[in-house]
Amino acid sequence: METASQQNIAADAPEGGWTALIDDILTGDWINPETGSRATVPYEKIVIKESLDGAEADLVASLGLGERYTVVADEATWDAMGGRVAAALKSLGPVDTVILDHPHADMGAVNDLTERLANADAVVAVGSGTINDLCKFVTGRINRRYAVFATAASMNGYTSTTASITLQNGLKVSLSSHAPAGFFVDLAVTAAAPRYLSAAGFADCLVRSVAQIDWWMSHRLIGSLYSSVPYIIQDADERALNARAAGIAQGSISANGYLHRVLTLCGFGVSFTGMSNHGSMGEHQVSHYIDCFAGEDHPGTLHGQQVGVATLTMARLQRIFLDSDKPPVIRPTRIDPADMARRMGGDIAAQCYAEIQPKIFDERSAAEINEKLTELWPTLRRELEAFALPVAEMKQLLRDAGGPMTAADLGLSADFYREAVLHCREMRNRYTFLDIAADAGLLEDFVGGET
Repeated sequence: METASQQNIAADAPEGGWTALIDDILTGDWINPETGSRATVPYEKIVIKESLDGAEADLVASLGLGERYTVVADEATWDAMGGRVAAALKSLGPVDTVILDHPHADMGAVNDLTERLANADAVVAVGSGTINDLCKFVTGRINRRYAVFATAASMNGYTSTTASITLQNGLKVSLSSHAPAGFFVDLAVTAAAPRYLSAAGFADCLVRSVAQIDWWMSHRLIGSLYSSVPYIIQDADERALNARAAGIAQGSISANGYLHRVLTLCGFGVSFTGMSNHGSMGEHQVSHYIDCFAGEDHPGTLHGQQVGVATLTMARLQRIFLDSDKPPVIRPTRIDPADMARRMGGDIAAQCYAEIQPKIFDERSAAEINEKLTELWPTLRRELEAFALPVAEMKQLLRDAGGPMTAADLGLSADFYREAVLHCREMRNRYTFLDIAADAGLLEDFVGGET
């Protein structure tokens, strides 16, 4: 019999439970409004419940992964849930364990895990960002299906078909991978995780408005592919999550339930579009720069924590333009490859410089952009405003969730954070308001006020 507390939790879930809509997308019963056809995603089973205690073996068995199980965790995720999952799976067959020691999602760890899973039959990951990315990428490499039990709502990669991996040259990139066959969330476990983990996941959701503004602007000005579907499927849950932001800092199961829904639906967006632009534009570039180039000065903060701070930066930058009835005027792009090499190292700089060539404008192409801006700006401004959340509201939401607000909160020096904001546009071929501001000659002055 449910306790009163359990009944209250269930009552706060969406109508149809924690996987309402998610189930319809998995079964192909949801119609894509852009195409009028049934939407499909490459996942077999997603289960989000207040508790999965006692159900672990049945969930894994339903996937038919194999007859011998290898559970992959690190020390923290083993204690949180890995030991419990491994014990449960013994009722199905032999269980091996791989406990990673403070892993990083880099090619060294990929190669090590590839060796350790060479003879694995069925892989079951227990963990969040690093564990999931490593297991996802390695099982894709060795052609094994896998399942993942979440231990924290710290990122949206559980249902993404990409893996964030740091290459041997030190550049962090998103690599194509495959989807987990099963994704399972015990909300009691993830809500009990250290609160900063859920706050990082919340920040990864808060990016929606600034990423959508960047992406739509890019679509309108340079013809980048754009889809509204990732935003349509998460709109109601984003509002429900924001209304419960304070619950993230309090370890609320209800708040974490909505957080997992938004993270899951955002991950689905990659399946619909083949890219992550709907939730990863200028703000993520700042975080990637920090991860790649802070070196020994990196404070050990999570991707989502850095993204939260960068989201507020991007919101302030975008407001400079959205508050003006005059269109920006850009000049030919000025990027110094030698300076890139000094900051990034020669190999990474050369790779990045080749990547960003499509958004380096000469006199003619800059004039074409200015002509478009003159023609479109009144309409484009209104369109972008429809996506925006007020900066003050975003700050309050992040504060309520318990996320860091400034570079100082992250433990980064103001000088390095300003460098990241100023130069991160050199890393990826995604056209954002960082590029507009730089080519308009405004970015350097702007970053001087960021701390």
